[in-house]
Amino acid sequence: MTWIDWHTIDTILLDMDGTLLDRHFDDHFWLEHVPKRWSAHHKVPLKQAREQLYALFRSQERTLNWTDLDYWSDRLGLDIPQLKLEVEHLIAVHPGVMEFLAFCRQHGKQLWLVTNAHSKTLDIKLKKTPVGPWFDGIVSAHQVGLPKEDVRFWDYLQRFVTYDPGRTMLGEDTEANLQTAQQYGIRYLIHISRPSSALMPQCSRQYCSIEYFTQLIPAPNATSVRICSQEGDSCHVNQAL
Repeated sequence: MTWIDWHTIDTILLDMDGTLLDRHFDDHFWLEHVPKRWSAHHKVPLKQAREQLYALFRSQERTLNWTDLDYWSDRLGLDIPQLKLEVEHLIAVHPGVMEFLAFCRQHGKQLWLVTNAHSKTLDIKLKKTPVGPWFDGIVSAHQVGLPKEDVRFWDYLQRFVTYDPGRTMLGEDTEANLQTAQQYGIRYLIHISRPSSALMPQCSRQYCSIEYFTQLIPAPNATSVRICSQEGDSCHVNQAL
């Protein structure tokens, strides 16, 4: 259980894919669309393409290559940004995100988008969604030089964002990133339990989970929220005065 007193928070750091935006787009793109295009391009069976590509993708997890579109274009012999445009209709903002961003702005919070995403991915998604203008700034791990899975990331981030870890909230759908942020000392760590609309919510057993960001907005005349108790796979949020 965690109490969130909004008077004690100055800075909010938010991930993009799976946190603000529906990860269904990314899952479909990398697990379905790219293998189909690679299979056709190299004239190999789709099953073989999936096996080879999935193994290749896993080999680059927790590195900057994982989200580097130029790397994957070179490695796969495909125009990855162009392929993303073929399925861009799947890019969507999670329910409750815009209301939460408005709440943060209304209460004078410093609001930063902090993502592992490549600049070309950012260009596509920020053109397709309305989230960008709400932020004080956007920082990519490719600018920082380290992925968020590396604990040093949060220290290096201070070159771009001046923030006090003890008065900061981080919203993430990836537990590994929450773990490194915790090691660095970020106080409020919020796990997004439903990164993809195609998946059922899955609560973290290590961090407080929410399904929608509106669950963090206090009730009228309230100054805090209490999160969360878990019963099985359910996450509960209780408002408190």
